[in-house]
Amino acid sequence: MTKRSGKRRIVILRQACHMRLRTAVYHWARVAIQHDQLSRHRYAELRKRGHSHGRALRSVADRLLAVTCAMLTRQAQFDPDYSVKRMAA
Repeated sequence: MTKRSGKRRIVILRQACHMRLRTAVYHWARVAIQHDQLSRHRYAELRKRGHSHGRALRSVADRLLAVTCAMLTRQAQFDPDYSVKRMAA
């Protein structure tokens, strides 16, 4: 979050999230870029575009959370080849 006045600009970390949940999602994304090919590719593309490590990792975490929400909505199990099958159809 950025706070600005006329002369100063301060960037602070928002405390709107439970810290243990934030830590769990951080480690989930960190491990995903090590073991999941799609997450690794997304992370590499973001880094290539100039994003910092933290920003790229947060983007990977956002994608993982979106996939999890979609799985819960559809009541489906995780299928790592889902996007490949959907592109082929």
